[in-house]
Amino acid sequence: MILILDFGSQYTQLIARRVREAKVYCEIEPFNLSFSKIMAKENLKGIILSGGPASVYEEGAPCVDERIFEKDFPILGICYGMQLMTQHYGGKVANADHREYGFAELLKVADCEMLENLADKETIWMSHGDKIIEIPNNFKVVANTGNSPYAAIKHQEKKQYGLQFHPEVVHSKNGKIFIQNFVHNVCGCDSGWTMKSFIDEQVKNIREMVGDKQVIAGLSGGVDSSVMATLIHRAIGDQLTCIFVDNGLLRAGEGKSIEENFTGCMQMNIKYVSAEDIFLDALSGVIDPEKKRKIIGHKFIDVFDAAAREIEGVEFLAQGTLYPDVIESVSVKGPSATIKSHHNVGGLPEKMKLKLLEPLKYLFKDEVRKLGRELGIPADLVDRQPFPGPGLAVRIIGEVNKERTHILQQADKIVLEEIKAAGLYNDIWQSFAVLLPIKTVGVMGDERTYENVAAIRAVNSVDGMTADWVKLPYDLLGIISNRIINTVKGINRVCYDISSKPPATIEWE
Repeated sequence: MILILDFGSQYTQLIARRVREAKVYCEIEPFNLSFSKIMAKENLKGIILSGGPASVYEEGAPCVDERIFEKDFPILGICYGMQLMTQHYGGKVANADHREYGFAELLKVADCEMLENLADKETIWMSHGDKIIEIPNNFKVVANTGNSPYAAIKHQEKKQYGLQFHPEVVHSKNGKIFIQNFVHNVCGCDSGWTMKSFIDEQVKNIREMVGDKQVIAGLSGGVDSSVMATLIHRAIGDQLTCIFVDNGLLRAGEGKSIEENFTGCMQMNIKYVSAEDIFLDALSGVIDPEKKRKIIGHKFIDVFDAAAREIEGVEFLAQGTLYPDVIESVSVKGPSATIKSHHNVGGLPEKMKLKLLEPLKYLFKDEVRKLGRELGIPADLVDRQPFPGPGLAVRIIGEVNKERTHILQQADKIVLEEIKAAGLYNDIWQSFAVLLPIKTVGVMGDERTYENVAAIRAVNSVDGMTADWVKLPYDLLGIISNRIINTVKGINRVCYDISSKPPATIEWE
């Protein structure tokens, strides 16, 4: 495995993805992970020091336990990590006259394992405000740029390297090759970490952990919960019972479709709980989006708990926790500002006194989809666009009730049908309809109408952290608008949301 020590870079998760794309397992830990825990990592072959927003020469700047530099395993320092390595060995780092940000041309000046299979000139991406003004005596320069004479350096005796640029971002044209060279050529890792090997390992782990006990899982029909349930089912079969809570806030017909999918072709034990009235009654009169989310979260826990108590011998609760959730829980940057609360089953383990089973907790979202395909999950499930935990409640701006939910379900169904018919569904991160809390005047036939406004939202993103609106063809927008206005009773006007994230968010609430 490769260990990535995080100094607070916005790109740290990208480093991990690039390592895993090279079919090598890696983990991200905070920069201040103790030396003993670093050394206890099983089969550790190398360490990557990430970038970060701090300056290495400032008092209190984040620093790794420097004993790692004296060990034999390879180390790659990226941006801040390179500057930290330089300072450790006696080099000098100072504030640059101007911040270097953007594309640059990397020129190879010496042969090096890190630069194999790369051209003499490569397009790379810089993002730093400090610069190295003197490298240590035991290092040599292997590449530079017009503004950075020490863009890539190498220890003359040890397998320790520094890159001033960011090979992990897509802007560095052949950035993946730098990472591959480090993990394969320098660290000697093979390409053995695949979804097939992950399945074999997790099936073994789940069986050992669970034994003959019963497991329950919350199934939403989303990618994460579907893959999590399928993986556990492969390991322990009928010892798993999935509880599907239909809160009445799903897409049109989705509740029954999910139940049929999992009990039919996937042959799982599904406990279907119809709870529409419970959720809609609790949401009656509620306008504030945070209150909506919290009400739905609390009600879900209550309904799930009641259903779970009807199943005997349960000792484990399975959750679809992903690696970004784990990383953020030990973030070196501390708690971030709350944009919105998240709906999950976070309160269940404490309430139900169950052991947690989280087989996906070291995977990223794109890896979960790959795992789903390897497990044979139908494409319409594994390639499904993200759907918010609170469901349509956060796409109904204002009060949520049965009538408004039904109106939005019909409009949303049309949006998805037409996006799929145009062959664009798998090219879009999310596409959906939103019901607004305003009515406008319209004319249908010879009659004046005063009905609701719907908005269409379609965005592209890599991980949901940032997003840009999709430039849907005008003809397609016209088809969607006409179908909604002509067939959905209660809507007489359709708008298209052309906001990016930031400053907007993907969901409206």
